[in-house]
Amino acid sequence: MSQERGPRRPRRLEKCALISASATALSLVASGCVVVHGEREVLPSATRAEAAKALERFTTAYNEADKAFDADLDADRTTGALAAIDSARLEAGAANHPDGNPTHTPLELSDARFTIPKKAGWPRWFLADTKANKGGDARWLLVFTRDGLEDTWEAAYLTLVAPGKVPEFKTDADGWAEAVPANATDVSMPPAELSKGYTTYLQDGGKTFADGTHTSSWRALREKRSTRPGLATQYIDEPLTNGDYAPLALRTKDGGALVFFTTRHFEKQTAAQGASVPTPNKDVLALTDGEIKQSLTMEFVSNEVALDPVDGPVSVLGRVQGLTSAKGE
Repeated sequence: MSQERGPRRPRRLEKCALISASATALSLVASGCVVVHGEREVLPSATRAEAAKALERFTTAYNEADKAFDADLDADRTTGALAAIDSARLEAGAANHPDGNPTHTPLELSDARFTIPKKAGWPRWFLADTKANKGGDARWLLVFTRDGLEDTWEAAYLTLVAPGKVPEFKTDADGWAEAVPANATDVSMPPAELSKGYTTYLQDGGKTFADGTHTSSWRALREKRSTRPGLATQYIDEPLTNGDYAPLALRTKDGGALVFFTTRHFEKQTAAQGASVPTPNKDVLALTDGEIKQSLTMEFVSNEVALDPVDGPVSVLGRVQGLTSAKGE
C-alpha cells in the first residue's frame, strides 16, 4: 500500500566506512603499526556499565518527552520502530494538550538484566530486560543500538513479555551472548524473513506461527471486525526490514533464537451508503489528514519479539503497536 520508509527520526549516518573497535586502536609491533578494525574484530557490543548508563539516559529522556509531550526531548534516544511509535504518540499528545501531559507518571525501570552479544561489525546492540511500574507484571524488553563509537545508544525495540517467557540465552565463559545472523538457516525461519513471514501469516494463515494472542487470536479478531454490519474493514500488512527496522536476534540456550522485528499495518474502515464511520478518539483525529466522510485509513507500526526454534512453529511472545498516521476520505 505504500513504500517502505525510514523512521520518523532517522539516526545519524556514519561519516566513514571503517570504524575502529577502540577509537582506531593502534598496536605497535616489530614490523610497524597494526590497525584493529571494529568491523572485523569480534568484541562485546558494550560494557555492562555502558549498557546501564544507556538505559538510564533513555529513561530520563523518555520521561522528559512524555511530561512535555515534546518529541524533540527523546529524539536522540530512540530509533526504528520505537521512534516511529513514540514520536506519533507525542505528536498527538501535543496537539490535544499543548501545555504538556496532564496524566504524566514517570516511567521507572528496575531489576535490569543485560544480554550483550559479542560480535563483529556495526551496528552494535544489546538487550535490556527490566521490570517497570507500568504494564502490570510484564517484563519490558528494550533493544539498544548504535552505528559507531561516536553515536548515542538508541532504543530501537520495546516489547512487553509475560513473566517467565523470556528464554535463557547462550553465553560464553565471560557471560557474553551470541548474535544470530539475519540469514541464519539453523532456525525455523531466518530472522531476515520473519517480518515478511508474519505479515503473510496474518493475511493467509498457515502453520508457520504457533497459535496465540498475536497470531491466531489476532486473526480471529480481525475477521470478526471485518464483517460488522454497515462497516467494512480491510487489513493490509507489510514487512519492514531495512535500516533501523532490521531484525535483531540472540541465540537461545537451546539453539534457537529470540528475534526482534518490525511490521506495518493498515486498517481501512468504509461505511455503507447512508452510514458513517465511527468517530475516532481525539488522538486518532490529531494524526488524521483529510476529512472523514465515508472512510478512515489508519497506519500502524508494530514491533514484535518471537521465539524462533531450531524446528517447529515460531511463537510471537510480545507485540507493541502504535498509530503513526491516518487519512480520512
